[in-house]
Amino acid sequence: MKTRLKTALATISLFALAACASPQQMATQSTKDTIATELATLTAAARALQAAAPAPDADGWSHASDAAAIARMQAEWRRMRVAYERVEGAIAVLFPETDVAIDERYDGFVSERADSDLFDGQGVTGMHAIERILWSNAIPARVQTFEMGLPNMPQAARTPSTMAEAAAFRDGLVARLVRDCEEMERQFRPLALDNATAFRGVIGSLEEQVEKVDKAATSEEESRYAQHTLADMRANLEGGQRTFDAFRPWLESTSERALSTQIQARFAAISAAYAALPGEAIPAVPEGYNPEAPSAEHLATAYGQLRALLKAEADPMRAESLVSLMNRAAMAMQIPELRR
Repeated sequence: MKTRLKTALATISLFALAACASPQQMATQSTKDTIATELATLTAAARALQAAAPAPDADGWSHASDAAAIARMQAEWRRMRVAYERVEGAIAVLFPETDVAIDERYDGFVSERADSDLFDGQGVTGMHAIERILWSNAIPARVQTFEMGLPNMPQAARTPSTMAEAAAFRDGLVARLVRDCEEMERQFRPLALDNATAFRGVIGSLEEQVEKVDKAATSEEESRYAQHTLADMRANLEGGQRTFDAFRPWLESTSERALSTQIQARFAAISAAYAALPGEAIPAVPEGYNPEAPSAEHLATAYGQLRALLKAEADPMRAESLVSLMNRAAMAMQIPELRR
């Protein structure tokens, strides 16, 4: 009886709290809860990837001899990647240094210094360092050509070939990622998430959708080894939609309530465009494509249409673009600019 009474009182308290909370408070709390859930998934996937790593033996491990283990690690990498992309807008603002350690591209690391060891968790770190190893047998030729031209003579991607390298991968590179994820999750728990980080972080991530597509033209796209960048973008958009949904009641309580329907329509249009594209990779960049002056033929390709759509939706000067509408919504809710 006492247990039932306590449960009933707790439920009543939660309802009372929700009834007293303002739309502003509910928006940030809902967004914080979503971010916390995704960070927990990120950490769990990183640990599972580490647990799936083959036990170190004399010749390390390879795609030929350890296909099942590699497939498990690849699946956990995808799960980790989707979780991160759903909350990247806020994470990049809250934890800029950890964001670099977890999510920096390989070329971003080696532009400053050479990486003497692919597996030790020093120098080049994070999801893309692991991705480069897990998909080392399937990296597109265009990506290999691009990386051969990077400074500081980057090492060719490969799997561990010795017991020491296999141990370093599991206990160095992957262990470093696990620690970074755990620490970020721990630091996030007590944070009082502010509206600027929650809402305007989404606007920043929407603007970066164009960059992700543009970098495909030079083989610099983010998840280029796994050919997963389109899946990244889908997850990123999904996370933005979730955050906006949390803020909708607040926006609809302002004089700019009509923006809610308009923003929903823009999210739906981009989501439909992504859903119409097959697979997890950005569509192939047409041969001879010039981003400064694309031909009509190139604009008609799947890549050209995707880039044109995102370029239009990220244009803050275009009144009906998603970014422009989101900026107007932020102003209506009196959400301040992000402090850099």
